[in-house]
Amino acid sequence: MNDSMNSILITGGTGSFGNAFVKRLLTLKDVPSRIVIYSRDELKQYEMRQRFPADEYPQLRYFIGDVRDGERLARAMEGIDTVVHAAALKQVPTAEYNPFECIQTNVMGAQNVISAALQQKVRKVVALSTDKACAPINLYGATKLCSDKLFVAANNIKGSREVTFSAVRYGNVMGSRGSVIPFFMERRNSGTLPITDPRMTRFNILLSEGVDLVLTALNKSLGGELFVPKIPSYRITDVATAIGPDCEQKIIGIRAGEKLHEEMITAIDSLQTLETANHFIMIPSHPHRSLTEQIKRFTDFHEAELVPEGFSYCSETNDQWLTVDDIRNLIETQIF
Repeated sequence: MNDSMNSILITGGTGSFGNAFVKRLLTLKDVPSRIVIYSRDELKQYEMRQRFPADEYPQLRYFIGDVRDGERLARAMEGIDTVVHAAALKQVPTAEYNPFECIQTNVMGAQNVISAALQQKVRKVVALSTDKACAPINLYGATKLCSDKLFVAANNIKGSREVTFSAVRYGNVMGSRGSVIPFFMERRNSGTLPITDPRMTRFNILLSEGVDLVLTALNKSLGGELFVPKIPSYRITDVATAIGPDCEQKIIGIRAGEKLHEEMITAIDSLQTLETANHFIMIPSHPHRSLTEQIKRFTDFHEAELVPEGFSYCSETNDQWLTVDDIRNLIETQIF
């Protein structure tokens, strides 16, 4: 871990990612001296304390607070070196029905995190994004695209502060709350699994891989990058077959705001996208540097290459696929 990461704050720290990230931090050779969980649900904080008892893990601190509250965020970030921003409203139907509530948390909350980090002289900030932020067709995706833009642009207003802001974008986390696998597992005894559209594909990532990606962004970023992992796709029908091989797959139709296939990098993005062995890295524009200068600066730093013009990264055209057996094996190794 980077030497500057002695104290870390995680917004939305009681969620699936936060629990996995904290678990990983506690196994590192140099465990941070302070790990602050910032979230608004006291019950989830209580449950997290049971998983990580205070007498065994004195590094952990818990702050009740909402990312909508900039003053509380600033107080929580006192003495913090590193911030991982995972708090968000993430349910597509909920966002469609409650649009401004989603904007308040995902957009205004993102700006509050940035402002507090600048005020408290935080050194590293990484925000979690989503594949739905790429060419968004629903409000949730649109708010996360706004959030991405805010974190990238924050590097332009840092002044003389030694801080970098970056983001990570990845697909559906296998087994996370609200995802399709736990839903199918709950429904398989009914004999029927609902399928929105048999053509549907999605990217898939394990929680542990999401943690790896965030650590990569924390340890190696110039500022303004959006890191995208190379991960496999799956077909929704294959997930249903892996979980309920004898179940009927009932087609119910695609939901409002839902895509058939997810995209993480568009063809337009290819002009500013680099490739390494394990990642794609979308690099920022700069108000005082040409695109050519930016590309050279980031390719040299990351030892990367510019992707071909017109390249896109979509779950439908991905070159990595999970088979039914792959999905079944992964489910057996995860805890749902």
